[in-house]
Amino acid sequence: MARRHIVVLKNPEGRVETAPMKEWLRRNPDCLPKGLDPDDSTSHQLRRALRRSGWELEEVGDKVLLIKPDENGDTSFADESIAGLGVDSAEEEIAEAEEVTFGLERDLQSALRANIAQLEPGLRIIDGGKERTTEAGRIDITAMDAQGQVVVIELKAGSATQDVIAQILAYMSVVAQTDKKPVRGILIAGDFHKRVVLAAHAVPTLELRKYSFQFSFQPVE
Repeated sequence: MARRHIVVLKNPEGRVETAPMKEWLRRNPDCLPKGLDPDDSTSHQLRRALRRSGWELEEVGDKVLLIKPDENGDTSFADESIAGLGVDSAEEEIAEAEEVTFGLERDLQSALRANIAQLEPGLRIIDGGKERTTEAGRIDITAMDAQGQVVVIELKAGSATQDVIAQILAYMSVVAQTDKKPVRGILIAGDFHKRVVLAAHAVPTLELRKYSFQFSFQPVE
């Protein structure tokens, strides 16, 4: 059975937080070891590089805990909690759900990249086929429309919650400052929280699009 790799860190309020390693590194690319990628590198490669950079490694049951040093380089803040961090079944279920969600989002991204014109006629991808890394995080797809506007596309499997609005607006802001071009955004999800819809109404340059799947079944001879 594969071992789960969990990041353990102290948040700004001083509380201990945990997150699946690869998912956390995707959200915090500034902490990603040089030359590695959470999508292409193995968990072993990532944990070895983090350990070399000063992170502490603890193995508890079927989990590998990677403790991020605080601002003083200390990891002792996790000592009292480390046993609980390793055996929390609820955390296990959350981690599994996040991995499934990420897999769905990757599949959705691949399908959209192959059929970008279905989203909007005239759209063309300008990120070289790879997620663009910015100081706000990694943009799922960066495209350009027929009018020459940069289009930031964010994908969410399932329902989009309120924090996604802040996420895509941050992406749009960074790209506008970097590229010096007009930028608009398209948020794609299976459904949208009511507050997401209300918030989007206040941002003329942001569109919401709902995806759906269509299956076909062919006989096997």
